[in-house]
Amino acid sequence: MSQSYQRFESVIDRIRAAAAAADRDPEEIRLLAVSKKHPLSAIRELHAAGVRSFGENYAAEALPKIEALSDLDLEWHYIGPVQSNKTRQLAEHFHWVESIDREKILRRLANQRPEHLPPLNCCIQVRIGDEATKSGASPELATELAAMAGGLPRLRLRGLMAIPPPSDDFDVQRGYFAQLKRLYDQLRSAGLALDTLSMGMSSDLEAAIHEGATLVRIGTALFGPRPA
Repeated sequence: MSQSYQRFESVIDRIRAAAAAADRDPEEIRLLAVSKKHPLSAIRELHAAGVRSFGENYAAEALPKIEALSDLDLEWHYIGPVQSNKTRQLAEHFHWVESIDREKILRRLANQRPEHLPPLNCCIQVRIGDEATKSGASPELATELAAMAGGLPRLRLRGLMAIPPPSDDFDVQRGYFAQLKRLYDQLRSAGLALDTLSMGMSSDLEAAIHEGATLVRIGTALFGPRPA
């Protein structure tokens, strides 16, 4: 059994255990493998193990990977900060953009999504916790962006994403994720057809699942330490 497969099985076990503890169906929770800085061979190994969705943070690194792995049935998510001059590349080559945090980016992605492709799946990134330097819209702006995204035909609004401040305290982790879940529930109650709550990484996936995550973004626990 390869090390990649062992790591994959370990992560799946963690997801199942966290779902059971939260009285949730583990099938409701999708796994996104965060492959930034990792080689093509590692992505191929995880694909062989059963992983289909991969997340990248940098367009310049991701585009050659997408091309080199075009023989595989992969779903690509962009999860890094979005620069205005990169929106066309993202709109043309990714299936998802999870890190939209301002109107300009939202409209550029909608305008630049090719007509022959299905609408671009998108999430609004919300800044939770008191970290002024971290990307993400305020909850108030996120509400406005979500309403706006619903009216753009080349986009499909799927949900919300967040990267909370790091903490080793399970209850503190839960508190951050609960903030995002409340906003998600408010938007759904307002009539937006959201189905994705992207939150939780290698160090806090259990707390995220407890608070309702439907997609967890896992890097280190799947790939091992990131190459220097």
